[in-house]
Amino acid sequence: MGDSDLSRALEQAYFEAADRNETWSGLPCREFYGPEDVAGLDYGTTLADPGAYPYTRGVHANMYRGRLWTRREVCGFGSGRDTNARMRFQVANGVSGLSVIDDNNGSLGIDADHPLGVAAAGIQGVSVSSLADFEALFDGIPIEGVSVAFDISGLDSIAWMALYVALAERRGIDPAALRGTVQNDTLHFQFCGYGDSCPVDLGLKASVDIIEFCTRRMPRWYTGNVNMYDLREQGLDAPQELAFGFGNALEYTERALARGLGVDEFAPRRGFYCSCHIDFFEEIAKLRAARRMWARIMRERFQAADPRSWQFRFGVHTAGVSLTAPQPLNNAIRVAYEALAGVLAGAQSIHCCSYDEPIGLPTETSQQLAIRTQQVLAYETGVTRVADPLGGSYYLEALTEQIEAEATRRLDAISAQGGMAAAIRSGWVQREIDAAIARRQQEIERSEKVVVGVNAFRQPRETETPGGVHRPPSGQGDRLAEAVQRLRASRDAGAVRRALRALRECAGRSEQDNLLPPMVEAARVYATVGEMLGAVRQAHGLAYDPLGVLEAPRDLAA
Repeated sequence: MGDSDLSRALEQAYFEAADRNETWSGLPCREFYGPEDVAGLDYGTTLADPGAYPYTRGVHANMYRGRLWTRREVCGFGSGRDTNARMRFQVANGVSGLSVIDDNNGSLGIDADHPLGVAAAGIQGVSVSSLADFEALFDGIPIEGVSVAFDISGLDSIAWMALYVALAERRGIDPAALRGTVQNDTLHFQFCGYGDSCPVDLGLKASVDIIEFCTRRMPRWYTGNVNMYDLREQGLDAPQELAFGFGNALEYTERALARGLGVDEFAPRRGFYCSCHIDFFEEIAKLRAARRMWARIMRERFQAADPRSWQFRFGVHTAGVSLTAPQPLNNAIRVAYEALAGVLAGAQSIHCCSYDEPIGLPTETSQQLAIRTQQVLAYETGVTRVADPLGGSYYLEALTEQIEAEATRRLDAISAQGGMAAAIRSGWVQREIDAAIARRQQEIERSEKVVVGVNAFRQPRETETPGGVHRPPSGQGDRLAEAVQRLRASRDAGAVRRALRALRECAGRSEQDNLLPPMVEAARVYATVGEMLGAVRQAHGLAYDPLGVLEAPRDLAA
């Protein structure tokens, strides 16, 4: 750069000013906010103290003085033993809860030895085909004493619950003692590439079966974590994230009531999994608005009487979609700001993305930095000292109102479609998502939104990633497939056949017959995930194999 270019660049940078007058989601902002912007708010009914209805300021009066948020880092790759080793690494570095994610095979409901699944086995999550994999996954981990989150939402949610109950019983642990969460949001799976493997009606039945089973037998377990996060990752904006997530939540609530459960029996053990995107104040306002909306929905629409039913309890996952492959270390900065927003919003649980996630699965080095990000926030910054420290900010309160109004308008649009399940079937939801994706992409390509390292402040592309790259070992898929085949050859074939027949018969009886008890029986004798879900699919008139390759075992047919 010559002297004249240097001078011009410096002068231009010196006089730069903020040129955006709207949030990341497009909500208009003024230059400043004052008392007139909150003149319509009544403190007692709209805000209230932390720990009081409508919980705008938090679900606990003393927030993090009572207990810090759960520090989780989603984990899953290779075999159960590989993931077990990473979970032990996480614990050694200070996480306070475990979070496990399945691979693409699990999401599809097929086993590691499926002809089309071998190459994908253990690539984007842990490979789990049977109780044998769960025994390796949780080897040496005292499941009766730790909180475990299953970051899974497809039809395999119910299979994982069966495996976990079978594992507990094998260890002599009453399932009632188990503590944790299964995501169990089959509706959101329709938008994430797995819809064909998890049809809407069967997915809803399986979700409600889990809610019913856990309500009756696992009182410390969260029966579902409505996944707003993945919806946001598809390109939705902040108000849409709330509206679409609540649309799903309403569908589960109404189905559980139709099953005969009382709202206060199950609502206190429901949770939400939210994004914390890059627009700092918008994200805090969004989560405060979510608490108020959910409290009003549960008390006014569903007549819930237990205050715990009104409380919007949520985990935060920093926004993977905000991360960039160029200049990957910038992602560590983005993640820190997003996690701070989650803390200031009063999250109950946080996962920090690792800076290398646009490139591959986290390495130990990058995941350790993600854990340290949470620890610096928790122990050094002082942000845990006061509940809802930004409460009363003219801007934040006005923005919270604005997002609630916009999210409510969009939720009403879903209701006008007949509810979320109907809106999915009609294709309305997919059209909304497609439009949102196109809008966001155009904004970045036109530089209407600055993304550092992508459309501004660019530099020659890196050829190496700091800390290295996670690479699956050669032959991993073949080894995982061979392990499943050895299991098939070694187990009691007659016991497996009888268990799968009983499961299939149950699945074919009525909507009210819960699939989990016979699925636990099948899990005990090492029936595989693909076999169990195949039996259920077949009983519902679907193909045994969602990929259309395998045929049902002859002795399982009706």
